[in-house]
Amino acid sequence: MTGAGTAIIAEGLVKRYGDVHALDGLDLRVPEGTVLGLLGPNGAGKTTCVRVITTLLRPDAGRCSVNGLDVLRHPDQVRKIIGVSGQYAAVDEYLTGYENLEMIGRLYHLGKRTARRRAGELLERFNLSDAADRPVKTYSGGMRRRLDLAGALVVSPPIIVLDEPTTGLDPRSRLGMWDVISERVRAGATLLLTTQYLEEADQLADDIVVIDKGRSIAHGTPDELKREVGGERLRVTLGSRTDAQAAAEILSRVCDGPATFPDESEHLVEAPVTRGASALVEVVRGLDAAAIEPVDIGIHRASLDDVFLQLTGASVDAVAEEVS
Repeated sequence: MTGAGTAIIAEGLVKRYGDVHALDGLDLRVPEGTVLGLLGPNGAGKTTCVRVITTLLRPDAGRCSVNGLDVLRHPDQVRKIIGVSGQYAAVDEYLTGYENLEMIGRLYHLGKRTARRRAGELLERFNLSDAADRPVKTYSGGMRRRLDLAGALVVSPPIIVLDEPTTGLDPRSRLGMWDVISERVRAGATLLLTTQYLEEADQLADDIVVIDKGRSIAHGTPDELKREVGGERLRVTLGSRTDAQAAAEILSRVCDGPATFPDESEHLVEAPVTRGASALVEVVRGLDAAAIEPVDIGIHRASLDDVFLQLTGASVDAVAEEVS
């Protein structure tokens, strides 16, 4: 089970709840000092996987190790080397922000002076210094989330597991969190990240595993996954259905594959291209020759949202609405 240079290894993880397979033979490997983004629709098994890795849930089958330590045989040792932040802030609302972080430090045997110093550093880093002495029950949801994330970093753990860490944060706080996460990774930490925000995975992850129904259905770098769904596409928005059908014939002739209609209500036509600029020029000439005036035209590079939609059949926006 130990793998040189591999911080987290999961092999054949299975977890059943009655007839439902939350995990159905899931395999994961996270090399040391890298970020693995775990993506999937609501109910795909992401949180179940996180709970197994962090010793909070016993799988029905399969094995998992963290830094070579089996999570079932050595759960106490595993907990000493990981920092965890779940989907919901696990903080004591009757303590102050400062007291919460100091308590976590003391539980990890940092010593009173070190625990206090670390609490102060993190409160400042997460822009919570002004609220340090207020009871957490007076904090907003975003403030509680930031405090929970700070708690996961009190002991500067070598392995960090974050389950949708920036859900509920405003855009500015989310960018700040990305900076904090990137700093920890540059310092040598390993990160397993689940997220609803594909731009977050694109920004932070070295590798991505897409899971659905408890199984891995795709694995690769963000760029590799984007290439798998077609790389670049030439897109044209027309003013009418008739113009869209005529444009589709032009795109099919010029581009590297048949044109499709991803959104007929907006008269949008697209086709795959490998020679984007020259194909764009040819299509513009073809449209001009046919006296068709496009509403919009351009080259679209595949995004992780496209990957997610093609692999799982669900858009990220739809998944986010289910969760909220």
